[in-house]
Amino acid sequence: MSVILDGPRLAPASGGAARQLVVLVHGYGADGNDLISLGREWARTLPDTAFVSPHGPEPCSSMSTGRQWFELTRIDPDEVVVGTRKAAPILEQFIVRELETLGLPNEALAIVGFSQGTMMALHTGLRRAHSPAAIVGYSGALAGPKFLARELTARPPVMLIHGDSDTVIPVGALHLAIAVLHELEVPVEWHVRSGVGHGIDGPSIDMGGAFLADRFAQSTAG
Repeated sequence: MSVILDGPRLAPASGGAARQLVVLVHGYGADGNDLISLGREWARTLPDTAFVSPHGPEPCSSMSTGRQWFELTRIDPDEVVVGTRKAAPILEQFIVRELETLGLPNEALAIVGFSQGTMMALHTGLRRAHSPAAIVGYSGALAGPKFLARELTARPPVMLIHGDSDTVIPVGALHLAIAVLHELEVPVEWHVRSGVGHGIDGPSIDMGGAFLADRFAQSTAG
């Protein structure tokens, strides 16, 4: 039996039909309610955009509340690869259904992740048959970088933002992801936030919103 995801949604602030869709992918131990607030922050910048933040497919294994995209007992590269491969088809199915419901094309999609959600956003977005307009990843990592060259099917513009005081996923994960994406000619913009830990600060929210607005505008123009 397939897993059907659901989570909180925000309709476009303009009150009209959605012209874009942003899928927000939460981190380990949270749920969709954790990131839907980004949609409220970005509503002014992206007034014609619908936002949806699905709950992960599994109850969190190490917490009494919250959800997970996959089991994560430690930041182990092999465990992350297995987990993202298992969860990616579930997230992809959700994305396809949401686009169809809104009547939107693939170029009207952006995927935004935090932590484990960034792993999912990068894994899924870079392997889609049709490229999204953008991927934004906060405080995350690129799962299975050694496999990406033979599995890459899309090269959407990517923005990665990471705090240099992150003790959960060290900032070195950002630099590894940048190196791999550059080598594979995936356009990537990145920012290291001084003094920021495992989280998203105000300037990072602003940068993400501006990046999405710009990429959606370019996708529409193209």
